[in-house]
Amino acid sequence: MITLNHYLILAAVLFCIGLYGALAKRNAVAVLMGIELMLNAVNINLVAFSRFLSPDALVGHVFAIFVIVVAAAEVAVGLAIVINIYRERLSTSVDDFDWMKW
Repeated sequence: MITLNHYLILAAVLFCIGLYGALAKRNAVAVLMGIELMLNAVNINLVAFSRFLSPDALVGHVFAIFVIVVAAAEVAVGLAIVINIYRERLSTSVDDFDWMKW
């Protein structure tokens, strides 16, 4: 039988993979994918806690839908920024995004 701990372990592993992708990768698209993995880990936690603590209420599911909507908006804006930067610099490497440094 699958318990809450199984879902929490899965979410923790996904979050760690996403954190590694967001911090270690140099490609802007890979960083965005790492952030998406972290948000999906949060969604797993929200739905799992909702399912195991109050199965009749759909509060966790509603919050997960809001996180998905925010993630979709984040991806749309992030990819638009990456495409514009690629047109200017011909690179998607995060190291090349240094024009705003002090």
